[in-house]
Amino acid sequence: MAAYAIPFTVLPSSIWRIVTFTFHVPLVNDPPPGADVNGTLPNWFPLELYVVVLSVFSELLAFLAIGLIARWGEVFPRWTPGLRGRRVPVLVAVVPAALGATVLTALWTWATVTTFFRRTIQGDSLPADNPFAEYGWQYAVAAAAYVPLIAWGPLLAAVTFAYYRRRRS
Repeated sequence: MAAYAIPFTVLPSSIWRIVTFTFHVPLVNDPPPGADVNGTLPNWFPLELYVVVLSVFSELLAFLAIGLIARWGEVFPRWTPGLRGRRVPVLVAVVPAALGATVLTALWTWATVTTFFRRTIQGDSLPADNPFAEYGWQYAVAAAAYVPLIAWGPLLAAVTFAYYRRRRS
């Protein structure tokens, strides 16, 4: 059940990003005129495309957790040249999943803690104003979209541990 929940922890933030930056629904304040919205992206790679690619990539990564409970996570699929039908070595699945769970747990815990203490992820202070007062419902929608990401790492860790125990016994 936890493996199926993982893609749904990523979905709200993916939808929020696409709706906000690709379809330009006013969920954030418009940038000031002349602002560089692409940041460090090359000019040939528009922000809208980046947001869609990031969101799809995030969902695909989250979907890989289902492989820890599905047949394709235990036996290589028929279309895999040279490996078809062979058992997936336990560590081939467990090591990347455990590393992912560790990184995701650290990342989203750190992001939550720094946001709570009004700091950027780099540790710089954010303005002391109340974001609900300045952004209102927009801030609440963004927070609601990103809060489920806190569960991604721990859920992946639980599924990885269950996969390891099941395959080792």
